[in-house]
Amino acid sequence: LDPGSLHTGYGFVERHGSSLQALDAGRFSCPRDLDLPRRLAHLAGRLEELIAGRRPDLAVVETPFHGMNARSLVVLAQARGALLAVLAGRGIEVREFSPAEVKSAVTGNGRADKDQVARMVRLLLASRGDGWSSDATDALALAICCAQRLRLDRITEESRLC
Repeated sequence: LDPGSLHTGYGFVERHGSSLQALDAGRFSCPRDLDLPRRLAHLAGRLEELIAGRRPDLAVVETPFHGMNARSLVVLAQARGALLAVLAGRGIEVREFSPAEVKSAVTGNGRADKDQVARMVRLLLASRGDGWSSDATDALALAICCAQRLRLDRITEESRLC
């Protein structure tokens, strides 16, 4: 999930051996005229619908980045909290990564721009990415980062056992 108080991106990937396949991606948005508590409830409700339809094994959520103004950071933290509460309430394991970690995992450059990330997401998922919003692409990049990290963790664990 790429959380936001107005737009939240999501992406579902599935691993097949060493390759990843995009199952679904998009974003859900809140009406701008809703006050913050109703936007948070809207976000939580939309995530509940997604989870019910897809039943993910694991969720990954982007952490806030430094340099945001205080008000934006507080609102983003509240949106993240609403989403994390839904995931925890469903018993879904959550991993979190910073934007720099994701960019580095996907492009090899922790300072890559959104266009570079989007191109690499399409390449890594062997998809044209038709209709993917930048929020969806960011969510898929998070999923790719997490999948790579999980694979590395398994390899590391196996080497310790040998």
